[in-house]
Amino acid sequence: MRLFHTSDWHLGQNLHGQERDFEHECFLKWLLARLGERTPDVLLIAGDIFDTVNPPVKAQERLYDFIVSAHERNPQLTIVMIAGNHDSGSRIELPAPLMRRLRTHALGRVLWLDDGVLDVERLLLPLTNPKGKVLGWCLALPFLRPAEVTGPALGDNYLHGIGQVHEKLIAAAQQKRKKGQPLIAISHAHMAGGSVSEDSERSLIIGNAEALPASLFGDAITYVALGHLHKPQKVNGENRIRYSGSPIPLSFSEIGYQHQILEIECEGEKLVSVQPMLIPRAVNLQRVGPAPLAELLLQLKDLPDIDLLADVDRQPWLEVRVKLDEPQPDLRNQIEAALENKAVRLVRIAAEYAGKGPRPDEDARDLIELNQLTPQELFSRAWLDSYGTEVDEQTLQDFATLLQDVQLEGEQP
Repeated sequence: MRLFHTSDWHLGQNLHGQERDFEHECFLKWLLARLGERTPDVLLIAGDIFDTVNPPVKAQERLYDFIVSAHERNPQLTIVMIAGNHDSGSRIELPAPLMRRLRTHALGRVLWLDDGVLDVERLLLPLTNPKGKVLGWCLALPFLRPAEVTGPALGDNYLHGIGQVHEKLIAAAQQKRKKGQPLIAISHAHMAGGSVSEDSERSLIIGNAEALPASLFGDAITYVALGHLHKPQKVNGENRIRYSGSPIPLSFSEIGYQHQILEIECEGEKLVSVQPMLIPRAVNLQRVGPAPLAELLLQLKDLPDIDLLADVDRQPWLEVRVKLDEPQPDLRNQIEAALENKAVRLVRIAAEYAGKGPRPDEDARDLIELNQLTPQELFSRAWLDSYGTEVDEQTLQDFATLLQDVQLEGEQP
């Protein structure tokens, strides 16, 4: 059995106000071509399909056009996609009855039956060949929100609730599997030991619970296809527990590594190989600086001039980082003048001021945009400004609970 593992598409994402639809279009065309060439049995999309719980119409069209095109190209392809923490679980599941006709399974939530038993049947999917023979089983684990794994019948411990879901689902899968059938898990979570990309990954902290142990996936699982972390990586060095990473760089912190999908080969229950397939970068993200203003302006003037025959959509996104000794009221005008007729698209100016900052123990401070801070960091800063002391752990946990409630309310389509 051959599988493709991908995740964190973030369709509908903006980069400092600039939409990324062209880049997503290029990626999806590339992926369709690879599906045609390699003819995998299964495509796994491990969450954060959209960038927000209420994605723009164009982003939704991208997803469903892709699913239809993939089915037309390979009618025997099975697609399994799960909701991530950026997604609305109910929105992901809304067209599920229609998508099943296209051999596509969409899982957004875990549900419990009236007697407090996990509804494992909806999370346990048979992976079949063109003749309908079951080749293996997929354990679908969308991002698990506190309301789904805690409560009067389940207890209030978030990590314990997550552990119960994994334990029950794996036990049910082992009962269903026959000899030679691999168990493939797909999950959206932050696993302990994972390397985080700055600026673009929304924290999954619930109180003080952040990273999940890899021991949740025992040796019975042949392969674990993870989503959430944007950098491709193994978890604790295990070849069978992997993040595929995002298909495009979602922030300037992600420009230093190659983005990819993973091709997985199984023979029976044995994992034979995991091979990366590198994704061409349709648009580069480019940083200039940090440097003093005079030096920076010279660097900008040395950038390539616009080629009138080149595709404007492929011009790099540019972040400029400048070191200042004092405020420059016309900073943007100076930078834009230096970039006149240059083949780049300016999306961000980051200024770093030398000298003492607002606290006596700091020698310098950076200007930080709000979208660079997590809600927890913003809350902690506001608390410190209001009360003059660091926020305590219990208050942070209460804030995290309220934040989850607000995010759940926002998921209703």
